[in-house]
Amino acid sequence: MKYFKLPDLGEGLPEAEILEWHVSEGDEVKTDQILVSVETAKAIIEVPSPQTGVIAHLFGEPGDTIHTGEPLLEFAGEESGDSGTVVGEIPRAAQSSAAQDEFIIGAAPSSLPQTPGLRATPAVRALARRLNIDLNQLQGSGQHGNITPADVEQAARLEQQHGKAEPLRGVRKHMAQAMSRAHAEVVPVSINEDADIHSWPAGTDITLRLIHAISAACQAEPAFNAWFDGTALSRRLHDKIDLGVAVDTEQGLFVPVLRDIGNRSASDIRAGLDRLRADVKARTIPPQELQGATITLSNFGTIAGRYASPVVVPPQVAIVGAGVIREQVVAVSGKPVVHRIMPLSITFDHRALTGGEAARFLRTLLDDLQQAEV
Repeated sequence: MKYFKLPDLGEGLPEAEILEWHVSEGDEVKTDQILVSVETAKAIIEVPSPQTGVIAHLFGEPGDTIHTGEPLLEFAGEESGDSGTVVGEIPRAAQSSAAQDEFIIGAAPSSLPQTPGLRATPAVRALARRLNIDLNQLQGSGQHGNITPADVEQAARLEQQHGKAEPLRGVRKHMAQAMSRAHAEVVPVSINEDADIHSWPAGTDITLRLIHAISAACQAEPAFNAWFDGTALSRRLHDKIDLGVAVDTEQGLFVPVLRDIGNRSASDIRAGLDRLRADVKARTIPPQELQGATITLSNFGTIAGRYASPVVVPPQVAIVGAGVIREQVVAVSGKPVVHRIMPLSITFDHRALTGGEAARFLRTLLDDLQQAEV
């Protein structure tokens, strides 16, 4: 027998959610035939077969999360050397790199080995089945995080009163994990200011102006174009500015990366931005196009909002937010006039950046945006 394990789908993408199997047990498949569609943190990926063979067993159902290196399926046949991402024989009981219980693969509890260290005893699992409670959604309150009968009963009462909770999946799940990590690791400080853009010609591309200003500000304050390692207390300054651009979708937040914005023409950047957004909308964007940003732009002003405290996602050290452009009364030479104003918000990681560096970055950002043309 051979086991095909979930291959590495891209740096920083340790798991995927099964969306749809394109094969069934007993099917004969050819090399490169699509086996399954999975959803990673940001993209839908079709996984091809690394060999010709007969499917003996599928591990997991649609909605299950599979980690890199865990088995996706089993090929029938004699044992032989590895082929592609097919990995040699592993014990059938070792269906996951985590605890061998129903919380990973989604197998029926009765089929699972009764080994020490499980998060729930057989009696608790039986109670959960009787009350139709998904143990994967519970946090154990018992010793060592074990799930207790009281945990299961409390979950059943909540479902009876408020309905079944909907587990986060796909993009929203990974967004929640990234935000939790950011909250735990980053020491955030936000500063706000307004850019007077009254001198902009009609039809100015707002996003391109923001990108140009961020590039100028990073060149003036290179510490903003950096990654910070909080464990080693070290930072890595980058020569190229790879800008993450937040894109809002119904599925959740995507952040495709525009590479080397400081050395590209405006037309090239616009074409690249349009391509990335189209790929995000079609859910065909490659995982590598969602990785490696050195600083991020969130132009939430295309929807609503003046100021914000955007979240810095490590290892980045800063994010720029742009609010809704509005007409506002300002004083010019002591007289009130109406100008177009763009609100700006910057959040930075105070472990890696000083307040002075942040103020100088913001000053350069404002100076660039307040020019009539660039």
